[in-house]
Amino acid sequence: MKQNSGIILIDKTIGPTSRQVVNGVTKQLMSKKVGHVGTLDPFASGLLILTVNQATKIGAYLEALDKTYIAKIKLGEKTDTGDLTGKVIESKETLESLDLAKINDVLALFLGKRTQIPPMYSALKRDGKPLYKYAREGIELERLPRDIEIFEIQLLSFGNNVIEFSTRVSKGTYLRTLAEEIAVELGSVGHLIFLRRTAIGDFKISDANKLEDVTFEALIPIRQALSHMPFLEIDGQSVVDVKNGKPLNLDKTEHLILLINQENAIAIYEKRDDGLYYSRRGLF
Repeated sequence: MKQNSGIILIDKTIGPTSRQVVNGVTKQLMSKKVGHVGTLDPFASGLLILTVNQATKIGAYLEALDKTYIAKIKLGEKTDTGDLTGKVIESKETLESLDLAKINDVLALFLGKRTQIPPMYSALKRDGKPLYKYAREGIELERLPRDIEIFEIQLLSFGNNVIEFSTRVSKGTYLRTLAEEIAVELGSVGHLIFLRRTAIGDFKISDANKLEDVTFEALIPIRQALSHMPFLEIDGQSVVDVKNGKPLNLDKTEHLILLINQENAIAIYEKRDDGLYYSRRGLF
């Protein structure tokens, strides 16, 4: 097991893209294999998980974790990007009767499972090309609605037509779209002027590093990074079998299971219809 593999928690500042943060860490660690989990737009700040070396194999299993944000919506103006970087394309006065009680009632409407259509200004790809590139060319493409879930949403403050709220959401939720939908329910239009991600699953922004302070000592081992997954300790012979790609007959019921040996992550195995577990992702 490599000693220089794991994840790093970064507190991304406003300005750089997520890719630029990855490039910075790649240079600092002099490591060719660095990725990131959950893109943050340049105007957004907060928690960004970077995967280093062998940990680049587990990005999808971290991507699925719920995410927590603090956001601010400016009511009265809609932009083409859904945030403060775009051009104003619609203006509408907010209701004079708008108050904290009304906003709380509206926010409560968004709790639970729902569908959401991804915005054109997103990194989702169509024919290998990000949607935002089509949007910049003035091209609007049809997007299918996606299932999302809002686990928590709480009003923090309201003043000068700006709503500040916190929310915990499922994978695939676009806060810019959520902000626009909230504004519409309030009888207005709006866009995001602030977004900060404060948590991804159990990983907190309070434990994150500044980009310039990143070293290999900041690495969180793969075993710990996947602590949200069900796991099974295997013996030395089973480790050999796993490394040889053999299926295993495990007394488990979970669809996916993390196999560990002496607290080292060995592989992620998947249960199939024949009842056996097969290698989904080797981590050695």
